Amino acid sequence: MNIEKLTKSVRNVPDFPIPGIQFKDVTTLFKDPETLKELSDGLYEMYKDKGITKVVGIESRGFIMGPLLAERLRAGFVPIRKPGKLPAATHEESYEKEYGTDTIQIHRDALSEKDVVLLHDDLLATGGTMAAAVKLIKKFNPKKVYVNFLIELKDLKGREVFDPEVEIESIIRYDI
Repeated sequence: MNIEKLTKSVRNVPDFPIPGIQFKDVTTLFKDPETLKELSDGLYEMYKDKGITKVVGIESRGFIMGPLLAERLRAGFVPIRKPGKLPAATHEESYEKEYGTDTIQIHRDALSEKDVVLLHDDLLATGGTMAAAVKLIKKFNPKKVYVNFLIELKDLKGREVFDPEVEIESIIRYDI
């Protein structure tokens, strides 16, 4: 993967969604077909030999690359959503993020102990969203959980909220 090219493709949006936040907009990675293919190929290469059976994407930007990667890995795709969006019985987890509190949910029948899970989202900042997602996934007692981000904001030390057995990968890493 050409990390420099991918890094240059990310748009920085100051003061979004609130003042003081420097939002990293990954949609600019997806609009160019060559950049999207490079990202898709790179993610596939990272996980093709891990035995992934389910890719779990977090609402909403995890819904972009998550299904693409699941299809390439010949795995299923499972969404994690905000409350009230999933129609069947759910597990939920609440968490603090850098600008508020939120809750996420997953269907109770989404995973099993036989699954090897790749949990995907666009950005690792303080780690609150993904830490809550890992807690949700662990309720199913899967064989293994991998965590992947397109972008990591290193200075916010989001990796520190995860247990050491959680294998975390990020494509683009920024010092902020």
